[in-house]
Amino acid sequence: MKAVVLGGVAAGMSAASKLKRERPDAQIVVFERGNFLSYGACGLPYFVGGWNSDPGKLIARTRQDFERMGIETRLRHEAIRLDPREKRVQVKNHDTGDIFWEPYDVLMIGVGCDSAAPRVEGADLPFVFYVKTLEDGLLFERVVRLEGVDEAVIVGGGYIGVEMAEAMLRLGKKVTLVEAADRLLTSFEPEFSQMAAQELESKGVNLRLSQKMTGFAQEEGQSWVITDQGRYRADIALVAVGVVPATEFLKDSGLEMARNGAVLVDRQQRTSLPDVFAAGDCAVCWHRVAQEDYFLPLGTVANKCGRIAGANMAGKHEEFEGALGTAAIKVCDLEMMRTGLSEADLKRKEIDYATKLVAAADHPAYYPDPVKLTIKLLYEKRTLRLLGANIAGARGAVLRGDILATAIHAGMTTAELGMVDLAYAPPFATVWDAVHIAANAAK
Repeated sequence: MKAVVLGGVAAGMSAASKLKRERPDAQIVVFERGNFLSYGACGLPYFVGGWNSDPGKLIARTRQDFERMGIETRLRHEAIRLDPREKRVQVKNHDTGDIFWEPYDVLMIGVGCDSAAPRVEGADLPFVFYVKTLEDGLLFERVVRLEGVDEAVIVGGGYIGVEMAEAMLRLGKKVTLVEAADRLLTSFEPEFSQMAAQELESKGVNLRLSQKMTGFAQEEGQSWVITDQGRYRADIALVAVGVVPATEFLKDSGLEMARNGAVLVDRQQRTSLPDVFAAGDCAVCWHRVAQEDYFLPLGTVANKCGRIAGANMAGKHEEFEGALGTAAIKVCDLEMMRTGLSEADLKRKEIDYATKLVAAADHPAYYPDPVKLTIKLLYEKRTLRLLGANIAGARGAVLRGDILATAIHAGMTTAELGMVDLAYAPPFATVWDAVHIAANAAK
């Protein structure tokens, strides 16, 4: 059996590795358009900001590791067309310019996403950067440390924008963050978006919400980010306004795709074409609570779904249990995590729900330095089934949030969660943990 894998980062290499373990005799060829395999793009803000000075630490497995496994990898090779009738992929070698057809018995599409580039004047000026790949991060890190790069403007208040704002602060830059929406981190509940905004502003970020970026300009030796309400000087600008699936090359293949270009798959990661699988940021995934397809470009989802795709390429019939959209972020000295459905999701689905917002200490006052944890639970009114949650605090919030994700995954009610036998000792928790307190208040 010959397997061709398009994309060599998260989903693609998870699929290739799993397939090789299941079918050691399989011939596997991976085409990756970039220069690196199997790296953690989520670590780029922390490399740029200097928490980690070695970009090699972002690479989970090297090309040599995969070659030793018997997986052939071809870097700087990009798929440009899929011919499912002949079961072949057209590939371009970016080093030589050669274009050729590669046949397959089974195909895995894990090409990920591209940064969304705004269609505004000046978006391609040399002081404007987009950080999505390891190559992007290496370049941005070099430029941001150049002498004279003192003022940074970040466009976009999502995960990358907020994390990069903290990175710029750590490097001593003057930071302005521009966001078109009226709040940051819109996948979180509004109360938590406000906490993030307050934390950034307290650390010196010039936060400009409800401002639409309209262009970039260079005039008389100075660079500017222009919005519908003003202009901001920028020695360097980072655009982080979202991502789009890198699936343009599939448009004439007959493959069924969502409106945003994400590949439609079933829970076995099979596409609408025979012997073609897809996973990761270029595909939809099954949401366990919503019971429908969501677009969740998260590394956790990509690795899980890639692994399932690899097993099924080998002939198995494993199914994805479903994602919750669980995600976490560090906003300077604040930890934040969200999981499950949001209020906006619940309203769209017309679910009769209730919410409870609770603040509680992470451990007793008789042990030094307790911190406040803020928890919001979203649950079904009739059954008390937990549907979503947000949590924030200076310490211990995110890993406590994993308790909430586990409860949602298991279909637990707030009443059940309120009586779970969680660990207690004064340095770590109160006898009724903050999670207990929130759950028991949600009735």
